[in-house]
Amino acid sequence: MILSQFIFVPLAAAFLIALVARKKENIAAWICMLASLWLFVVSIIAFFRLPDFGGMIMRTTSGWKIPFTIPLVLDNLSAFMLIIISLIGVISAFYALQYINHFTGRWNFFALFLLMFTGMNGVVLTGDFFNLYVFMEISLISAYSLVAFGTEAEELEAAFKYATMGAITSTMILFGVGILYSFTSTLNMAQVGEIVQQIAHKKLVFLVFGLFITGFGLKAALVPFHAWLPDAHPSAPAPISAMLSGVLIKTLGVYTIVRIFFNVFGAPPVVLTILMLLAVLSIVIGGFLSVVQWDFKRMLGFSSVSQIGYVVLGFALGTPLGILGGILHLLFHSIFKSLLFLNSGAVEYATGERDIRKLGGLSQDLPVTSTTTMIGTLSISGIPPFNGFFSKLVIILACFQAGNPIVGFIAAAVSIVTLAYYLKTLKHAFYSKNKAKQILEKVPITLKAAMIILAALCLVSSLILIPAIRNATVKPIVDTVLNKTQYIDKIMPYLGSI
Repeated sequence: MILSQFIFVPLAAAFLIALVARKKENIAAWICMLASLWLFVVSIIAFFRLPDFGGMIMRTTSGWKIPFTIPLVLDNLSAFMLIIISLIGVISAFYALQYINHFTGRWNFFALFLLMFTGMNGVVLTGDFFNLYVFMEISLISAYSLVAFGTEAEELEAAFKYATMGAITSTMILFGVGILYSFTSTLNMAQVGEIVQQIAHKKLVFLVFGLFITGFGLKAALVPFHAWLPDAHPSAPAPISAMLSGVLIKTLGVYTIVRIFFNVFGAPPVVLTILMLLAVLSIVIGGFLSVVQWDFKRMLGFSSVSQIGYVVLGFALGTPLGILGGILHLLFHSIFKSLLFLNSGAVEYATGERDIRKLGGLSQDLPVTSTTTMIGTLSISGIPPFNGFFSKLVIILACFQAGNPIVGFIAAAVSIVTLAYYLKTLKHAFYSKNKAKQILEKVPITLKAAMIILAALCLVSSLILIPAIRNATVKPIVDTVLNKTQYIDKIMPYLGSI
């Protein structure tokens, strides 16, 4: 019952908003907020109850047998992702309570927000390839609509580009699923993994690998599949930008890559090599493209391309230390990148401007935003004692440990570049003596509170590296990814009893 809540609670809340909140739009905001908070609490309970069930829970959404029902699988990796999704979701919903007042059709915003929530939770929980595709499309269609929510030319163009590229790669993923079904006669991930291990048609499997790397690589915004992100993420309302960069690209991109290529296909060396190449390209190209940006949110978009490269690099190393770094950076990036997008939203809310050259002296007028932006900058740049330092350090050390010192040096060097372009933003927008833009409106309390919570987490989340906490929380996730056959071995007995 606890697993189905992650899908049916946000789905029911979205339909409830559509039914009752058209005239009283404040009701929509609070329905969204309460549903998000409920899912956050349930996700924490689910994570810490997993050991009582042997580290995995499998349920179906009806009394029918597989393949006529949707299998839901909760293990340490999926439970960890649910916590991240619900954490950023509840903070973004809280931020949006007052931020979205500048838009019309607020109930539509919150209904779409919850549908996106539903799709991401479904992607994380499903144990079925086709239903993964269905839930992914639910998230993406909601995301396309939310990117275009402002209905200005920029937003509509960005949403069109996002939808077009997303549709092409979603079709590639669907073709890959179809090919898998054609020679395995099943869509269940565990059954597919067991059959593929014995398959003789390796060329056909490599074709599936190529389709999935391209399809999910675009969802993760890895270079060279990243062109949509710098337009889409800045165009969306700030809480949606936080969700897109904070959790959506990780859920639809990184999580699916790790789940499919590690737990289903057994981490083939050729795939890990390709992922490492894409990760390094993303780190370098995303980092240097960020340097030349003057639009605050667009710079954050290119920065997400670079930072997602660090996450994928950790997993691509395929070592315990590398996977630990990938998991940590996945979590920490969700926190500090969401914070920075919310900061940019507060600046735009107060000044009506995103071009940092036209800003200045905001540290005096927006002290909370200025301080939290500084914390986000230090975190994403890898400055101790903030969380980004520890995750990047682990990834860089893992590179040296795995015999890839050049990759480690590149990762360290681009981190210095990251500090440079974020300091440029701080200097021009917050600490320049030339005050170029007047404050049009005060930043509401809900926006400040959301930013303060995430800023505090940038420091507090570093405590996860304390050995006792790490062994209780992160180590089981590393083991789930590293033990490539564990997912299949644990699910197959369930399938025989359903």
